[in-house]
Amino acid sequence: MTLTRKELPPITLSGIDCERLDRLASAATATFPRTAEFLAREVARATIVPSGFLLHGVVTMGSQVEFKDDTTDQTRTVTLVYPEDADLAEGKLSVLSPVGAALIGLSVGQSIEWQTPGGGWRSLTVLGVRS
Repeated sequence: MTLTRKELPPITLSGIDCERLDRLASAATATFPRTAEFLAREVARATIVPSGFLLHGVVTMGSQVEFKDDTTDQTRTVTLVYPEDADLAEGKLSVLSPVGAALIGLSVGQSIEWQTPGGGWRSLTVLGVRS
């Protein structure tokens, strides 16, 4: 299965986000296998920095992210949260969603392309991040 047509951009995670996201991906394999696999791959390839290290301009858990869908040119702003806190009506996007898993660890200006669970292709670019 091909999950990307381009080289994936480097990503950065805090130690605490890495641990929690790794556990979340493992726990979700039966329920959301493709997204859990994608999230686990993202965690495994991330550069890990000590928890408490300020990651300016990097998408972390709880950060507000402005991004552009490169296919539709639409811009959205969401807060990246754990699944139990997700509420799209309030702009809270689960990290266990395909878009959430793609955004985690990216920096302002970076783009990522991936294959969706439905087999289509998505590409997003991070425009801004607020912690």
